[in-house]
Amino acid sequence: MSVPRNQKCVLAVLCLALAVAAVFSGEARAQGAGSQMPSAAQMEMLRSLTPEQRELILRELGGEAASSSAGDVRKSSNPSAIDPASAAKKSGRGDDATSGALDEREPLEPVFKPSDSLLIEVDFRGPRMRVPPGSPPGTAAEPEPEEPIEPLLKDRLVKLITLIRARNPYRLDSLGTLSLPGLLPVQLAGLTAEQATQLVSAEPLVRRLEIKVNRLPLVPVGAASLKPFGHDLFEQDPASFAPMTDAPVPADYVVGPGDELRVQLYGSQNRSLRLVVGRDGRVNFPELGPIAVGGQRFERVRNALESRVARQMIGVRASVAVGDTRGIRVFVLGEARRPGSYSISGLGTVTTALFAAGGVKRIGSLRDVQLKRQGAVVRRLDLYDLLLRGDTANDAKLLPGDVVFIPPIGATVTIEGEVRRPAIYELSGTASAESVVQLAGGLTAEAESRATLERVDEQRRRIAVDIDLSLTNGRSQILRNGDLLRVAKVRPQLDSGVVLSGHVHSPRTLAWRDGLRLLDVIPTVDDLKPNADLGYVLIRRELPPDRRIVVLSADLSRALRAPGSDVDVRLSPRDQLMVFDLETGREREIQRLLEEIRLQARIDRPTAIVRVGGRVRVPGEYPLEPNMTVSDLIRAGGNLADTAYGGKAELTRYSVVDGEARRTDLIEVDLAKVLLGDKEADVALRPFDYLNIKEIPEWAQQEEVTLLGEVRFPGTYPIKRGETLQSVLRRAGGLSELAFAAGSVFTRQDLREREQKQLDVLASRLQNDLGTMALQAAAANQQGAAQAATVGQSILNQLRSTRAVGRLVIDLEKAMTGATDSAATIVLQQGDTLVVPKRSQEVTVIGEVQNATSHFFKAGLGRDDYIALSGGMSRKADEKRIYVVRPNGSVVASENSKWFSRGARVDIRPGDTVVVPLDTERLPTLPLWQAVTQIIYNLAIAAAAVNSF
Repeated sequence: MSVPRNQKCVLAVLCLALAVAAVFSGEARAQGAGSQMPSAAQMEMLRSLTPEQRELILRELGGEAASSSAGDVRKSSNPSAIDPASAAKKSGRGDDATSGALDEREPLEPVFKPSDSLLIEVDFRGPRMRVPPGSPPGTAAEPEPEEPIEPLLKDRLVKLITLIRARNPYRLDSLGTLSLPGLLPVQLAGLTAEQATQLVSAEPLVRRLEIKVNRLPLVPVGAASLKPFGHDLFEQDPASFAPMTDAPVPADYVVGPGDELRVQLYGSQNRSLRLVVGRDGRVNFPELGPIAVGGQRFERVRNALESRVARQMIGVRASVAVGDTRGIRVFVLGEARRPGSYSISGLGTVTTALFAAGGVKRIGSLRDVQLKRQGAVVRRLDLYDLLLRGDTANDAKLLPGDVVFIPPIGATVTIEGEVRRPAIYELSGTASAESVVQLAGGLTAEAESRATLERVDEQRRRIAVDIDLSLTNGRSQILRNGDLLRVAKVRPQLDSGVVLSGHVHSPRTLAWRDGLRLLDVIPTVDDLKPNADLGYVLIRRELPPDRRIVVLSADLSRALRAPGSDVDVRLSPRDQLMVFDLETGREREIQRLLEEIRLQARIDRPTAIVRVGGRVRVPGEYPLEPNMTVSDLIRAGGNLADTAYGGKAELTRYSVVDGEARRTDLIEVDLAKVLLGDKEADVALRPFDYLNIKEIPEWAQQEEVTLLGEVRFPGTYPIKRGETLQSVLRRAGGLSELAFAAGSVFTRQDLREREQKQLDVLASRLQNDLGTMALQAAAANQQGAAQAATVGQSILNQLRSTRAVGRLVIDLEKAMTGATDSAATIVLQQGDTLVVPKRSQEVTVIGEVQNATSHFFKAGLGRDDYIALSGGMSRKADEKRIYVVRPNGSVVASENSKWFSRGARVDIRPGDTVVVPLDTERLPTLPLWQAVTQIIYNLAIAAAAVNSF
């Protein structure tokens, strides 16, 4: 019978599980009765599993315990070998900080530890949602009614919420306890955030509140982040520190039971012997018999064996060496992480035993590790010698039964700040500040010579002592247990240098010397990038003793022409020079300086800021320099623009009168004299002065107009202020022979913008009226309301899609004849356009006619005749309001009324447009419909005339 493949996999896994169970049961029996251990076949089967299979089977057989046991089995192929970590875990010994179990898994969710930071969220609890009992499936949850809160209790809870929120974030104490205002302390160490939330919420006072505890993953800084020096040595795998079995055996090695001696015989006999030292301390040497070697140093054993072979075996020589060394059992006691008994190599030393025991606890001493033999201390090991200097002189070899004892830690001091290795150091005897600094690796390059020593004095008060590490008495300051030595960093400010930055090729810091000038820092313009502002180099200066900021400026172009003069500014220590770019401006750097100046202002020292506006290249606010004048402010503003009026300027000065009111004075500045270098005209500036540079009269951007169509030289023509259309047409050669002056279209840009705004307003009004009409029609149930709304919406869409033309009705023929009346004189503006069409021979009929089209002009035909030629009016036409639009854009009406009466005889000319409007009275009308339809028709006529070119 064949077995399916998946069933085979299941059977295989079951067999493997039984095998692993046999391994674990054998181990349990070995621990209990010491009679049965796992077989070699079982061990080999366990090793053959993949990590995933082992994890699956271990989880099924016992989870954590099984995993730990399997880890013990995997560590050694020798069933009788003792695993120190496993032994310590089974015996319950170990470091409290690590729970004594290196094989335990890390929790999936982080737990709170002492000194952790956390955030408390608190608010009133919302209503609880529940489904009423007996409700059918799918019923939505409803809020559960709650008992009302008494006013006094509610006020108390509001105050409690405010207090808890105000003291965020919180920090657990050294015992992992959280203390909230108004509540009892709660122990949170070892709990997850969810568990901590449940525990805090169990307080009876906060049962009406919603509380959430959040763990903040803050990294400790400063002294709180420092660890005891040297303990990280034991954080690695102890197996990596096991002694090599093939290492040379030293001459002082004491031979004992279990050691193997390798003897090479040569001469008349050539053979190798392996002699194992028995429990009685002797080796059985063939042909020589038992020889006592136990308890003797290897060098003595070697000499004795070689000499005995030479004496008793004629012609034979011997070479003696140590093979496999024995395992010795030693004790590691005191403040070890896993104190107990350990089996180590016979070549093991004190450090070997320490690594086997997992290292030293935080409360154990690294400077006084004691090796005890038969109750007496035979050697003391200072691990600082090993860690700091690599000295292993006191790392003695161990003998069976030796005890490595770790006493409690001695006096400690903490050193932080600008040292190479900040940490907590254990002292050995009396220590000075200098010796502790040396323990920390010495001072860094940026360390301050002065340090602060914090300690607890005899009255149990925390005090601070300033010591100078550059002096002998400061370096010899004796430190006590618990002292904190904090070495500060030197100030980041440059004390003796000058900084150059900005629009330069190489921003740099230069050493200051007495007599240093501007050209020493910027010797040539080649040091500056292109388009650098040579006229305004800003210098930020700090004045002693209060570091008050003042701002100076220099004219680099003048300094280059006169090196060593007053314009070549003498610099001071810590000056900062900034070179600006003419293209990108200087606002960012200037504003940063202005903010510093504003911060140091006070009532007797106003803010040293002035402003320049008008026709300068870079208008704005600038720092007020000592003895600053109008010419300096103009230079700061990038000098005058080409549009600046060089005659007069206006200086506005603000001053406070008697500390009660602010007065404004206007001072006229003779700018022409200032530009010529007149010192008397160059007014000295005060805080808040505002210099306004005027523009040259009648200086504006060049204006242009466009002539299109039937002119002799169409194109764009620049114009002067006040120039008329007649003048420009004369410059353009006048009109051509085919020009139709009566049908010319004149448009203006600002008129187009105003018309478009009016159209937008009209569209908004029409939309509102449409909405109002729809509501009224729906309420009155009027017939035809839907049709009226459709027509109105169509008119609104047409209005929104119509663009303003900006046409101005003119009489071009009068303008050409040079008539002096104001109506014929057309003064041109920027953007004006004149379109002169060719002579027209048609008459256009649009609106509510059967066929809106154009007809050749025929003398003697009237308005109604052309309407008849277009098929007559439609049923929606308004016969009473028919009108004619002349080619120049004017509208012709009858003499008796605004609109023509039916049958009235109108003189029709070539180029006229007959408009038959919509009869809005047949529908529930809106007041704007008639005006809107007229506007749409007129704009369409004007747009058609303009777009024809």
